[in-house]
Amino acid sequence: MYVCTVKLEEAKAKFIEAWGTLGSQWGINRTMSQIHALLLVSPEALSTETIMEQLNISRGNANMNIRALMDWGLVNKELRPGDRKEYFKAGKDMWETARKIVAERRRREIAPVLDLLSQLNTDKISGDNQAELDAFKSGVKEISDFTGKANDLVEKFVKSDQNWFYKTLLKLVK
Repeated sequence: MYVCTVKLEEAKAKFIEAWGTLGSQWGINRTMSQIHALLLVSPEALSTETIMEQLNISRGNANMNIRALMDWGLVNKELRPGDRKEYFKAGKDMWETARKIVAERRRREIAPVLDLLSQLNTDKISGDNQAELDAFKSGVKEISDFTGKANDLVEKFVKSDQNWFYKTLLKLVK
């Protein structure tokens, strides 16, 4: 293995860029992911101004994405006595972070699909072409069953503890 010496600022920039790219691949705003990365590797809470400066982003962009991170439960606001600035920090427990991300993605992505599929399964759908109608109902039922099972699995992950997850994963790999 090749080991090289890298300055902290360069390593930090690489991590922030990589986390931003990873986040955008998951369907999360790149700037939001970069702010999260910066806060993950910062030893203390950072002000909006510091975040703006370090990531070279506008105040509006910083504020909007910090609020989104707070909505996801990934970042908390800190107030300091005698200081009017707001400071923000990310939780450092990656297990808890992963669970929060999965729970939020479930709420935003899986739950609406389940609601739609449930409605389609209970609606009386009519049409002139019986074969097309039967294929539609069958497809919706299969998708509904699969999505429901995926939702159950996600729910178990969100409610699980780290030991249960790793034990289950090891059983699957064996």
